[in-house]
Formats: sequence, C-alpha cells, structure tokens
Amino acid sequence: MDQLIYYILYPILWLLSKLPFGVLYGLSNLCYYMLYYVLGYRKKVVLANLKMAFPGKTEQEYKRLSKAFFRHMCDLIVESLKSLTISEQELRRRFVYENLEYCEELRQKDLSTFIMCGHYASWEWSFMMPMLVPFHGIGVYKKLKNPHFDRLVRRIRGRFEGVLVPNKEIRQYLSQCNEKGVKTMTMIISDQSPKSKSFRHSFEFLGHQTPFFTGTEDMARKMNFALIYLKIEKIKRGYYKGTVVPISENANAEQPGDITRKFIKALEAQIRLEPQYYLWSHKRWKHHPEFQKLMH
Repeated sequence: MDQLIYYILYPILWLLSKLPFGVLYGLSNLCYYMLYYVLGYRKKVVLANLKMAFPGKTEQEYKRLSKAFFRHMCDLIVESLKSLTISEQELRRRFVYENLEYCEELRQKDLSTFIMCGHYASWEWSFMMPMLVPFHGIGVYKKLKNPHFDRLVRRIRGRFEGVLVPNKEIRQYLSQCNEKGVKTMTMIISDQSPKSKSFRHSFEFLGHQTPFFTGTEDMARKMNFALIYLKIEKIKRGYYKGTVVPISENANAEQPGDITRKFIKALEAQIRLEPQYYLWSHKRWKHHPEFQKLMH
C-alpha cells in the first residue's frame, strides 16, 4: 500500500513542482484560506504558543501574528514542493549566504563542524549549503515510516552534494568519517522537542523552562567539532538569507549546557524580532501546565 500511494502521489508532486513560483504562491494563498478559515488546522495550538511566548498582547495582535504565521507556513509547503525540481541557479538566487569564509577558516584549522539551526524561516532550502563549503555535507533527519517517501526526501535534500543521515545513526556515521579523515559539516535542527521519556535538560526559552536535546554539544565535545549557528532570515516572499554565526571552536572549553544556551539565545532573538517566521504549529511546551490550560 505504501508503494502504491507513492507511485500515485509522486508524479502529481513532480508536476506541481514544475509550476512557476507565481502559480505556486497562488496555491499557497489558497492553502492559507483552507487551513486557517475552513479547516482551522492547529489554530488553537498556534494561539496557545503565541500566548505562552508573548504574554500581554491583545487578542487582535495574537490574531494578526497567527495569520502571518499561517501564510508563511503555506509558503514553506509550496517551496518544499518546488525543491523537487528547482535548479541550482534558481536556488542560489533565492537563498544567499553570508560569512561563508568562516567555514573556510574552520576547514583550514582542520575542524569538522556542527551547524545548529531552528525551525525558523526556511530551514528546508538550506540544503544547498554543502556545495558551497569545503566539507562533506550532512543533514540529520528523522527517518520516515514510508520507505519510498523516505528515499524521496533523501534524494531531494541530497541534490546539491549533501547526504541525509537518520538521527539514530549519526554518531556512528560521524565516527566512521573521523576514522577515514573526512572532514564533515553536519546540519542539525536543534530546537526539536524531546519526548517525555527522553526529557533530561531544560533551558529558559521565550520566558519558560523548556526541554531541549543536548546531544549536539555532547558529540562536539567527544569528537572535537566546532559549532556554528545558521541565522536564516526571510528577506521577502521566496527569498532568504543564511548567515554563518560562530558559536564555539572548542566545545570542551565550554561549561555543560552553554553551547545549547548560545543557540537558544540566537534563535530567540530572531523570534522576538519577527515571530511570524517560527514554527508555532508544533507543541513546544506540551508538558507545561500553562500550555495545557490554554489548550482547554
């Protein structure tokens, strides 16, 4: 059945991805009206998250931010679809990078590197970065249950010289690269919400104690990796900028938790400046009593 679904959907998705951006953003507008006004998709979750992060705003302000978020989310959907067939030239034009020379410096220092980024702006289109830096590029992801769509996602994000490695296999993969002397640059979405069973560390995030994984800084210490933050900004519809921001070149010199705190501080600064570009539709504070109260 999984294979049948894949063979039915893939040609449709491919054909849609060939549409010009103007048509795709028209579909994004339609998607927005369907999700927000007709289906009401996760509106309650988005509103609860916004009230947690920005207490004291008026209902009108929450509504305005909520609508702006849904419009951006629908843009992300069609942009992810476009990733199936977008050309290198077009992607280079729509997603530009700043301070890539720092990556060159890290390579000269013979340091493999972790890229920490959040669910902000367009983390999906950052998969072009491996072809612009002198490293073996890796993206960490959660494996999909449908093997056919899992293979599709890996192919899309690996179109520009990078590879995708499942989160449960990344330590072993990086160890093998180290043994072979291969210098790597690994991108990890670092604001994932841990399951209650794996919840061990919490940090101040947007005014609340919030669970975060600390596996990235733990691996950096064990493997002597540098760390950077990829600051992704939305310039205008369909155009983004990613700025390389140093976090640490010596993880072992940092106090436990400080690397994660630096990442959180950088991400939080972006969210406070332009909150509509953060992924508010996931339950970031699902274990928090205040969030649970807002959801009822």
